[in-house]
Amino acid sequence: MATDSSSYEYDPEARHAFPDERLNRVLPALIEDPELVAYLDAQNVNAVTRKGYNDHGSKHIEIVRNRALRLYDLLKAGGVEFNGASQQGLDEADEAVIVALAATLHDIGHVVHRDDHAYYSIPLAADFLDRFLDPFYDIGAKVRIKGEVLHAILCHHTEETPLTREAGVIRVADALDMEHGRSRIPYEEGGRGINTLSSQAIRQVSLQPGDGKPVLVEIEMINAAGVYQVDNLLKAKLTDSTIEDAVRIVAVNTKTDDDLVERIEL
Repeated sequence: MATDSSSYEYDPEARHAFPDERLNRVLPALIEDPELVAYLDAQNVNAVTRKGYNDHGSKHIEIVRNRALRLYDLLKAGGVEFNGASQQGLDEADEAVIVALAATLHDIGHVVHRDDHAYYSIPLAADFLDRFLDPFYDIGAKVRIKGEVLHAILCHHTEETPLTREAGVIRVADALDMEHGRSRIPYEEGGRGINTLSSQAIRQVSLQPGDGKPVLVEIEMINAAGVYQVDNLLKAKLTDSTIEDAVRIVAVNTKTDDDLVERIEL
């Protein structure tokens, strides 16, 4: 199992503890789906080209998906029970499928507009899932998987409260894409907003087994601007996520010459 989510890539051989057969079939087909590839390219136009926000395209989605699966692994290893799939009468194997699908599709609504994109993501993702899930699930299971994925997509938006831990994982994983590479496009094009500058201040994010909690998130900042990512964006996503009691977050400023913030712990 990978130890650092900044370099974590899904590896079925590294996931011995949990039932992966279903995810192993679904994920490669998802990543290679031509419609999905087109969406991931198109959804960056409104976000980056027109609005000057951080990356919301294929790289963001890859990072969020990898960190969501890493979070899922660590939480399961720490004894955290997931409720989305189980309450729908689905299998444990479907938990990771829900997480992977929601992480991949959560920003698809950007093709309509950056503003309120979570709500636009719902009908677009629903249409995609109607087609995509056919080879993997019967009608009843497909409806339930789709509902859980759409719930998780909606609840990555801070204003909506997750009702499942699968949704909570997506909400938190979305905020964990905060490293300096995320702001590369707008920064190189002259963007200097707080989202861009604060992302530039985050050097590395890693997810490890925690001491006392299932998950330890370690964040390395190189200047105090990174506080915005941690104390505003990440804290808001962690609050009421259903997994807040299982996650410890420690952010350390390793360039303490600015003497403004040396350490934050959530």
